[in-house]
Amino acid sequence: MNLFGNIFPYGKFGSSRAINGENPTGEKGKGGMASGSLGKGRKGHPCFTDIAPGSTTVLADIHGCGVINHIWITVDNKTSQGDCFVLRDLILQMIWDEEEYPAVEVPLGDFFCCGFGKECMVNSYPIAVVPSRGLNCYFPMPFRKRAQIRLISQHKNPVPAFFYQIDYCLYDSLPDPVFYFHAKWNREPVTCKKKDYTILDGVHGKGIYVGTYIALQTLERYWWGEGEVKFYLDGDKDYPTICGTGMEDYVGGSWSFASPEPGKMKEQTYSTPFLGYPYYSAHDDLTTHPYHNDDCPPMRGMYRFHIPDPIYFQEDIRVTVQQIGMSHNGLFERQDDVSSVAYWYQMEGGKNRYEPLPPKEERWPR
Repeated sequence: MNLFGNIFPYGKFGSSRAINGENPTGEKGKGGMASGSLGKGRKGHPCFTDIAPGSTTVLADIHGCGVINHIWITVDNKTSQGDCFVLRDLILQMIWDEEEYPAVEVPLGDFFCCGFGKECMVNSYPIAVVPSRGLNCYFPMPFRKRAQIRLISQHKNPVPAFFYQIDYCLYDSLPDPVFYFHAKWNREPVTCKKKDYTILDGVHGKGIYVGTYIALQTLERYWWGEGEVKFYLDGDKDYPTICGTGMEDYVGGSWSFASPEPGKMKEQTYSTPFLGYPYYSAHDDLTTHPYHNDDCPPMRGMYRFHIPDPIYFQEDIRVTVQQIGMSHNGLFERQDDVSSVAYWYQMEGGKNRYEPLPPKEERWPR
């Protein structure tokens, strides 16, 4: 099975299905049956409405053998001026084949490379975000017996409307071996000097690391991106097998993303199929208030997808990044607010048990 492409070139013929509000079970011939203001079968139930605080909504519960090929979601990013972090208050959770623990448990926006509770345009191979908050994922997600996708709301208010569609194919069987999709979120609100930030740890088994998203708010002045991304593979302890040359280098940029404007450095954003720096802002445009301005610590979002250049591991993997800056006085150790999503495939689904996500208030951006 090709992890990063459809299965059909390999002679495997399946049954195409889709789950959304109009067909919540994905059953054949059962789509668009609900009645609406225009009558039966005329846009009767396109979305979930008023998703309650503290609720768990089952987006999909698929029994059988198959592959999820595409997920599309859109939702409001706030419900009031003060409750404006919907994309971090909603949690996307995925469980494969009756495993005990989720293989995916990530704040909704961060999963789609949109940290800080704020959407941005992303034009990559596996993740695409288009106006307005059209969140798309093309990571193939195989399963042998069952696939469960859940939405957990920790938002203060009911979420008025949640639209989604999950496109998948059912098969009689899948070729061996099956690698299950995983994603994990992490955050350190203040990193420790001289201690690398952990993107991923505690993963044991055989797998393929396929991507990193980093959302960074700088807490110190001067250039922030000299930290090197490190991959510790199969028993590496003190030093990694793969070590990059800098954070902006890891996402394909160079020379601080600087534009040629004289006298003032200006970072340039970009988005490409496998790497990008799609988001920069030092302003809070999610809310307005008569007694404070919109300044906030600068926010930067970047991604690197290792699809043409996957990183294989046989026994275990640990991924870290240094917090190192640069000024007129040279390199220096620094502290920032860093969160991240690691994406990988593993031969077992949900075997890794992780610490629960922190409370929603501890996930909010500064």
